[in-house]
Amino acid sequence: MSKVINIIKIIFGIVGAILFVRILNAGDDAIEANAALQSSVVAPFMWVSYIILGITVLVVLFFSIKALFTGDVKKTLLSVGSFVLIIVVSYLVSSGTETALRDGDVLSASGSRWVSTGLTAFYILSALAVLAMLLSSVKKILTR
Repeated sequence: MSKVINIIKIIFGIVGAILFVRILNAGDDAIEANAALQSSVVAPFMWVSYIILGITVLVVLFFSIKALFTGDVKKTLLSVGSFVLIIVVSYLVSSGTETALRDGDVLSASGSRWVSTGLTAFYILSALAVLAMLLSSVKKILTR
């Protein structure tokens, strides 16, 4: 199986390199000016990227779901529950107002609230990660 995966990686690498060289040969100005050239040069490169991204997402999902069922279910449910709790708390403390965007569109109050929720959750998770690193370091120092 490992040989097959290595062969597939090599094929994708060679195809990607060929398509990348085609983009370099066409030049930035020519690609920006000609829509047909964009379709023939950039689009295949993007499709290879989409295929690789899709394969990667499927493999990650497969192994994540497999690990959920083969690991400690109690620990997994506790982790997922903690994450959901952080999202709920972030949503409850965030507010949303209609916001005018640069392109003239308007971000709805709900959309603004979800953006605020994401940022708040990011800050909480970042603070928890830093705290975990600090506690781990202190624990290592004290046990030596």
